[in-house]
Amino acid sequence: MQLAFCLYKYFPFGGMQRNFLRIALACQARGHDIRVYVLEWQGEVPEGFELVRVPVRALVNHRRYRKFTDWVQADLARRPVDRVVGFNKMPGLDVYYAGDPCFEQKARALRGRFYRFSPRYRHFSAYERAVFDPTAHTRILMMSPVQKPMFVEHYGTPAHRFHQLPPGIARDRRAPPDAPAVRAAFRAEFGLADEDLLLLQIGSGFRIKGVDRTLAALASLPPPLAARTRLMVIGQDDDAPYRRQAAQLGVAGRVRFFKGRTDIPRFLLGADLLIHPAYNENTGNVLLEALAAGLPVLVTGICGFAHYVADADAGVVVSSAPFVQAELDAELARMLSDEPARRHWARNALAFADSADIYDMPERAADVILGRGRG
Repeated sequence: MQLAFCLYKYFPFGGMQRNFLRIALACQARGHDIRVYVLEWQGEVPEGFELVRVPVRALVNHRRYRKFTDWVQADLARRPVDRVVGFNKMPGLDVYYAGDPCFEQKARALRGRFYRFSPRYRHFSAYERAVFDPTAHTRILMMSPVQKPMFVEHYGTPAHRFHQLPPGIARDRRAPPDAPAVRAAFRAEFGLADEDLLLLQIGSGFRIKGVDRTLAALASLPPPLAARTRLMVIGQDDDAPYRRQAAQLGVAGRVRFFKGRTDIPRFLLGADLLIHPAYNENTGNVLLEALAAGLPVLVTGICGFAHYVADADAGVVVSSAPFVQAELDAELARMLSDEPARRHWARNALAFADSADIYDMPERAADVILGRGRG
């Protein structure tokens, strides 16, 4: 079959983007042809992919997205395919990968009523309805069970159109047999002594991931613990505002920022704790990647995959409704100062990674995409 995948932007270090690539490759491995429509693509193009960079421009994103949709639909009319798979909400999809939370829920919970008269709201609301309306035929690949009730509440989407997928982290995130040696080499490379504590945060989009909360928690540590603690932040974003915040809080000398990297497993093995105090997070693959590496996690409950941390007893989930910075500060200090607890959480994380169904998402998604004809 000929499959068309649509997403606005691809870059190698985004969680949704990595899942798109793994799903598309799983479909290609079954013998199907892959065409990809994007506005922007960063990085290498897999062999055999037909990449179509859609040549549209606009001053604001929602207008550009509408032009993207119109251009793609015109091209598909000239060159039809068997399935259209979207990773952003838009009309005309046979399958939608639900990597984003419910827009309507956010608009009503976080915005004033006048926002619903704005062109931006009208665009994103209409595009979400095109996917979830009861009269639509789009099959929906759900990653977070937390979001499904919200879509049903706002749109009345029939249950049979939802397909719940397991998480899908790469198997190379699992701790290898030589994990202690990898950890020792990593810590030597970055000048970390045995008594030093490495706090790690990973994720593109520093604002939504809560890097400001992490820096505040780091600055709140008691002096003896603070002197031993370093923070590394990895992700594709402008780090200048957070460097300024770190300087204002007096912790700049203990913080390092990195752009997206391909050697994340080394960082997971070399760290002592992953922190992820996100403001909003539909899923959170990095939480499972940490567990697979045996790294304890401190996370806010808003994250769709936070329940795995609690289920595995592999860290701490702090409240996000409402979020209280003092609670995050206290838990960070407690977790960093309690080495026996971290060893306990690490053992539980590794046991969870050995038994849980957290690796097969691309194959399950391909089953749905290829399962039947266009609606």
